[in-house]
Amino acid sequence: MTTVLITGANAGLGAAFARGFAAKGCDLVLVARDKGRLDAVAAELGREFGVTCEVLPADLLDAEERATVEDRLADRDHPVDILVNNAGFGLPAPFPYSPIADEERMLDLLVKVPLRLTHALLPGLRERRRGAVLNVSSVAGLLPTGTYGAAKAWVTAFSESLRVDMEPYGVRVLAVVPGFTRTEFQQRAGMDVSALREAVWLEPDAVVAKALRDLARRRPLSITGRRYQAYALAVRHLPRGFVARKMARERRAPGQGAAR
Repeated sequence: MTTVLITGANAGLGAAFARGFAAKGCDLVLVARDKGRLDAVAAELGREFGVTCEVLPADLLDAEERATVEDRLADRDHPVDILVNNAGFGLPAPFPYSPIADEERMLDLLVKVPLRLTHALLPGLRERRRGAVLNVSSVAGLLPTGTYGAAKAWVTAFSESLRVDMEPYGVRVLAVVPGFTRTEFQQRAGMDVSALREAVWLEPDAVVAKALRDLARRRPLSITGRRYQAYALAVRHLPRGFVARKMARERRAPGQGAAR
């Protein structure tokens, strides 16, 4: 039986990944701070799909609590086969208008945490010569979009590099690169997204379904929707100076949002 550990599993893309893997018959280890919401997700998935859902409440920014998740990933007696690094948050204002402590917390959660969790899991995956790591990045990482985008650019680059290094061991690595997705992300960050058109929004289940297909096909990136696929293609080929000037003209005022 395949076991999948998902961070930020109580809502949004994390909960959608839990549903997607449960539908495939995978057992789950669900990680987030809110135990009550995790229990509710676990109970629902257990009833609907008959899978085992282990609840592991943890604040991943707390070193001791994060260590419990690292220990679970490194457990050879109850191995985890797939890790989904999904936990994250954004800030309502661009750098340097947010408190530096908030910027550091965001950087730790988006960069340090997936680095440490992946490091804990990989020795076991290499030994077993199978398994996967899915890192949730963002289209914000494709453009100069502040510190959130910079952190997500690291996630994508990390994933692509790790994929090359782990391929000889049979371990798959996928960067999931969503655009604006209907989750709690923007609301919790205090972002004003009222001006966004309906056409830009993605549904979490659609992002996850595409990611699972791309994982099976051993692709390096998963980008949902023709709009965002065309956007990513254009960004890769347009001159960086042109892109930077265009982004500067369209830079949102503090209080407006980034993609997730």
